[in-house]
Amino acid sequence: MQRTQCSQMITEAKRIVVKVGTSSLTYANGKLNLPQIDLLARQLTDLYNQGKEVVLVSSGAIATGMGRLGLEEKPKDIPQKQALAAVGQGVLLHLYEKMFAEYGQIVAQLLLTKADLDNHMRFLNARNTLLALLKMGIIPIINENDTVSIDEIRIGDNDTLAATVGVLIEADLVILLSDIQGLYESDPRKNPAAKMLEVVEKIDNSIESLAGAAGSNLGTGGMVTKIMAAKIANNAGIPLVIAHGAEENVLAKIVKGENVGTLFLANDVKPHLRKCWITFGCKLSGAVIVDDGAKNALISNGKSLLSSGIKAVEGNFSKGAVVSICDENKREFARGMVNYSSKELDIIKGAKSREIYDLLGYKDYDEVIHRDNLGLLL
Repeated sequence: MQRTQCSQMITEAKRIVVKVGTSSLTYANGKLNLPQIDLLARQLTDLYNQGKEVVLVSSGAIATGMGRLGLEEKPKDIPQKQALAAVGQGVLLHLYEKMFAEYGQIVAQLLLTKADLDNHMRFLNARNTLLALLKMGIIPIINENDTVSIDEIRIGDNDTLAATVGVLIEADLVILLSDIQGLYESDPRKNPAAKMLEVVEKIDNSIESLAGAAGSNLGTGGMVTKIMAAKIANNAGIPLVIAHGAEENVLAKIVKGENVGTLFLANDVKPHLRKCWITFGCKLSGAVIVDDGAKNALISNGKSLLSSGIKAVEGNFSKGAVVSICDENKREFARGMVNYSSKELDIIKGAKSREIYDLLGYKDYDEVIHRDNLGLLL
């Protein structure tokens, strides 16, 4: 598909999440790139002036802390990283406030952790706060709360965070600005003749295989995390663009539908917000392995998952937990909220719904996972 055929979905986008990477905010030595930050503030304010609702997901807190303290290398242990983030977040926000104020724009800071999105009520609270800020004409600036988050609860990187925020506020477009033009058929740093893909219609194994290793020394992401972010956004019905943050007027070009970066097309069907939260927002507690018949019923026929289609259960979880749904090769293709615990599922797996009462002595539901509580990963 040609990029020009997709321009309308971009030009009509009203609610946009823009993620800017550490490499786009700092020089190689970790010092802040002030002209680049000023340009970003001007572009985002201009989008707001056009009637767009804009959310900025910003990296750079740890790198800013490094620059402020004169450190050349990122520390490896978590407490030192958190300390640097504590220094850098204040410096970075102060700079953002100053730069945006030059263009008459008010900004607000929101720090998130994975735990904020795992809990449905906190997920909704974060959503309500963001929507209120947008309604007031304020540009929210979001970062993961690196001062308190650790590996077990980290969202993982700001590419994933940006896509998740897109799901959170039901955005029309997510833009990831980094230090690379887009997705290439091979690494352009090693192969100058590598061709960039203008449009990715579906993320499959061939697309995932194009991802290389992580990016710069100062950042945490790479093409792997960007493709993961694209999968999250696309499955939620949101197109995503990867582009170079240093390209002149890059945001204006993208929203005008110009051929900039790589566009990942969204799925045709946009799931309900609750399904999006189940699929991308909350913590997984285990997995159920299903047979091919159940997989086909879930994907092709929009059915609920029944006990008869379950072959195995992994993990220890209770009723109401969110689990992976995997095929017989243990490839995840969906996620859902279970009506029975792992111990109960071990007893009723492979059984007909009418046999559940005889096996357990009770039957609360015919379905193990109702289709209203199930989201596909396609």
